[in-house]
Amino acid sequence: MQVKAVERAAAPRPSAAPDPPRPRRRWWRTRTAQGIGYATPTAVFVAVFFLFPLVLVAQMSLSDWPLLAGDRGGNAPENFTDVTDGSLFWPAVRFTLLYTGVVTVVLLGLALLLALLVQESRPGAGFFRTVYFLPGALGLTSASLLFWGMYSPNTGPLSKMLERLGLADGPVSFLGSPGAALWSTVFLVVWKFAGFYMLILLVGLQRIPHELYEAARMDGASRSQIFRSITLPLLRPSLALSLLLCVTGSLLAFDQFFVLTKGGPDNSTVTVVQLIYREAFQKLNLGTAAALSILVLAALLLLNAFQFRGLRKEDA
Repeated sequence: MQVKAVERAAAPRPSAAPDPPRPRRRWWRTRTAQGIGYATPTAVFVAVFFLFPLVLVAQMSLSDWPLLAGDRGGNAPENFTDVTDGSLFWPAVRFTLLYTGVVTVVLLGLALLLALLVQESRPGAGFFRTVYFLPGALGLTSASLLFWGMYSPNTGPLSKMLERLGLADGPVSFLGSPGAALWSTVFLVVWKFAGFYMLILLVGLQRIPHELYEAARMDGASRSQIFRSITLPLLRPSLALSLLLCVTGSLLAFDQFFVLTKGGPDNSTVTVVQLIYREAFQKLNLGTAAALSILVLAALLLLNAFQFRGLRKEDA
């Protein structure tokens, strides 16, 4: 009896039956519900702050819509023809394109130079990275007000400094002529954003393997050859991102010109976005302002599409 009891105790007990597999349909519903829950806040935000305003602007562009009177009915395509036939439309387009080209070349060139200077981890590199990036922490409107005070010919420090150095015979009007106003604004924008684009390019530079540089030096390549053959090709994604952001931001320039020049002198520094502001809040015509907004949006979409297409061709 004892032997049989021991044999029964030593015999392996049958394992418990496994849990039935979870139905795939139930699992799919759970995952779908979780995905909807995660995406709903973002979808609501996009619908409220992007899709609905976009539909409203499209409706305004096809309607007679004074600011203080509301919708008076459709008048398409009168708003678009009124905008393009305006005396300031083409001068504003030309100036915006000129400003975009100048800022893009100067800003990205300086940002790349700064990124190359602080690329290596050497004593003081972290300090200079912080100093270069520090102006980016200041708002564009605040920076514009700061430079407006500095550019003042009577009370600004720059004019007085030039007079004391003997470089000027009297007060200097940094914003008094079209060329001076353009370059003074470009200087502000470069001072403000050079550190930001430097940071983007610095991240791209630090992703380039050091082994490539070492191999190139062992093969006797010069610095210029290394820069052309290694740095620029591998830095292209960061350069493309910087170019996209810089061009888009320059085409939508408003704050700096609104604070510094108010579009002057003689409407020579009126940008396209300033023209939208004037149509909406000075001429009180939301219809033409919306039509111009639609034209700007279409131009930006086409420009970005061409840029992405060019990037895909280069990657192929």
